[in-house]
Amino acid sequence: MNVSKRYSSPVITVEPDLPITEALEKMRREKIRHMPVLRKGKLVGIVTRNDLLNASPSKATTLSVWEINYLLNKITVADVMSRNVVTVPEDTPIEEAARLMADNKVSCLPVMRGKELAGIITETDLFKIFLELLGARHKGVRFTVQVPNKPGTFARISTAIFEAGGNIIAMGTFAGETANSSFVTLKVEGVPFKTVKKVVEPLVTRLVDCREI
Repeated sequence: MNVSKRYSSPVITVEPDLPITEALEKMRREKIRHMPVLRKGKLVGIVTRNDLLNASPSKATTLSVWEINYLLNKITVADVMSRNVVTVPEDTPIEEAARLMADNKVSCLPVMRGKELAGIITETDLFKIFLELLGARHKGVRFTVQVPNKPGTFARISTAIFEAGGNIIAMGTFAGETANSSFVTLKVEGVPFKTVKKVVEPLVTRLVDCREI
């Protein structure tokens, strides 16, 4: 899956010369936490809710409300935005987008179509994808197993579940305790908890967890 299938579009953007008070109000109104910054249609930065809040005075200030408003109107989005924006093209794989977010410690990525802003993908979008991958919104038997990294391991597990009358509706693999093993989490429907445990346990190194949810 590529980011083109999951990014948000059209994108709510902001101009760099907008006062931060107005930018923050726009975020609150639209219920968003990130806004790409465009100057004449060109991406020049990105601003987050935290950027705007960190630039606002604390409640401990001794300034009057008039002084605060005067000073805040002098601070624009350009003063607090991040200028070195990490972006991705539309055909970027989802996992590559997630890696870029983690490695660069950012919570969103503007998605580009050539030189034009096409959309934005956020950490919330990735959380939703994670829910899909593990079938969090579907009922069934969820189990996690430790397996060796050997050819045919998944085939034996899926065959056993199929022969027992079950259907795998979600699966995710995770790094194991050693380089030669992995943890696998699956969700199965159409077969009882006890049956899943009975047919799967002999095929794996360890049955870590098994439950109906």
